[in-house]
Amino acid sequence: MTLLLFLVFLVLLIIGFPIAFALGISAFVYILFSDLPLMVIPQKMYAGIDVFVLLSIPGFILAGNLMNASGITSRIIRFCNALLGHIRGGLGLANVGASMLFGGISGTAIADTASIGSVMIPAMKKEGYDTEFSCAVTASSSTIGPIIPPSLPMIIAATLTGLSVGKLFVAGIVPGVLLGLGFMAVTYLISVKRKYPKSQRAPLKQVALRFVEAFWAIMMTLVILFGIIGGIFTPTEASIVAVVYAVAVGLWIYKELSLRMIPAILLQSAKTTASLMVLVGFANLFAWIMTVEELPQLIADSMLELTENKLLLLLMINLLLIFVGAFMETIAALLILFPVLLGVAVQVGVDPVQFAIIMVVNLVIGLTTPPVGVCLFVASSIGNISLERITKAGLPFLLVSILILLLVTYVPEVSLWLPGLFYD
Repeated sequence: MTLLLFLVFLVLLIIGFPIAFALGISAFVYILFSDLPLMVIPQKMYAGIDVFVLLSIPGFILAGNLMNASGITSRIIRFCNALLGHIRGGLGLANVGASMLFGGISGTAIADTASIGSVMIPAMKKEGYDTEFSCAVTASSSTIGPIIPPSLPMIIAATLTGLSVGKLFVAGIVPGVLLGLGFMAVTYLISVKRKYPKSQRAPLKQVALRFVEAFWAIMMTLVILFGIIGGIFTPTEASIVAVVYAVAVGLWIYKELSLRMIPAILLQSAKTTASLMVLVGFANLFAWIMTVEELPQLIADSMLELTENKLLLLLMINLLLIFVGAFMETIAALLILFPVLLGVAVQVGVDPVQFAIIMVVNLVIGLTTPPVGVCLFVASSIGNISLERITKAGLPFLLVSILILLLVTYVPEVSLWLPGLFYD
């Protein structure tokens, strides 16, 4: 029966079904042929989404959409360009810097690629950057979003294991910053080699002005993060604070948000939330079936039989996750595999918080690797180039991602140092 479950799932993926429905239909076929009551389906789906901390997800999605509609993207880009534009390849560096700041607001890579890419890719092409390089920078740097808080994958990971959302948020800061700096280094080196343009140094007054414009956007991340760390509010309450903050900034400070725009933003946020919750529900049903079949224990035992060496085991897990991330959506892979692999990692002495960061960094790499690299698809669509061209141009950035992944994997302090300061 397990073979039937995975066979149906793989066939549905190959013929192009969305990952959520592939999970749901394969689980339905399994239950149908196993003579289990169909009542199991709604029960397990509801159990998967009936978790208090998941209430923060619609809040953060709505807050991000409100801030997007408030003109935040252009303000962040102008600030980063004023700060970095005078360096060789400055517009590319500004692209990465904008992704680091924007990731702290949206928490998702696709939103980052679409919002920043729609502005930066045409601007970079106009300034003389190669199209594939412009798209590769945008797609690659957008993967910082799910690592720097607030992060939707981190919320899911905390939901699955009972880990502190605040601790995971803090643990993602250093890896996210290192990833951003690594992308900047690659961008600069390629820009110098290809003699990409640079602009004149912006006067200090202009840099200060651009910072003031972007200040309220940057403050949103700090309010969320330090509010959770300081115990002022829970992640769910933080998401509501973020919504109120976004409305206030959009209506009365940036003044680009109007009351007439809010119903459409609410509808879009509801659609995004609904699709995510359907995915969570179906993935929970799929994971329950795997548990019934004792697959998690089988996988754990098999891996531990091969080796109990911590370094080798982590390398095996990384290779598995990079492969899975290339074919499966991040949240779905996290829901199905995180509890299974966490048990293996803990048995060889890996800290659960560190492993959560390893897992998230691993899976976001899949956002820029074919065949299911959604950020590649979005960027290539904006730049109007083939997937092959953008994939080739993104190889140096992919190498940086893997190096940071290895650093997070084998140097625990990279992800545990900051949580140790705030929580121990």
